[in-house]
Amino acid sequence: MYILKCSDGSYYTGFTNNVDERLLQHNAGVNPTAYTHTRRPVELAWVEMFTDPNQAIAFEKKIKGWSRRKKEALMAEDWDKLVQFSKNYTQFGDGKEG
Repeated sequence: MYILKCSDGSYYTGFTNNVDERLLQHNAGVNPTAYTHTRRPVELAWVEMFTDPNQAIAFEKKIKGWSRRKKEALMAEDWDKLVQFSKNYTQFGDGKEG
């Protein structure tokens, strides 16, 4: 499971069994309809390995629904902020940008 930072500052979340190859595909623009196609270059911002693909898919779906702040707290491994942004949704805004 991975998060990419796009050239426009947004984040893209995905999963693969080969992160290096997938990053190359994103930057090569293999799929012209992909979110990242017009936001290249992209860079790997975060990766987590799973032994069970179903767990990776479930976590990817969960993170896609997270606010930008929560994603950034995860990438920074700032567990206190991750908890804070989870509990104080209305105080910190939805932050859905990216």
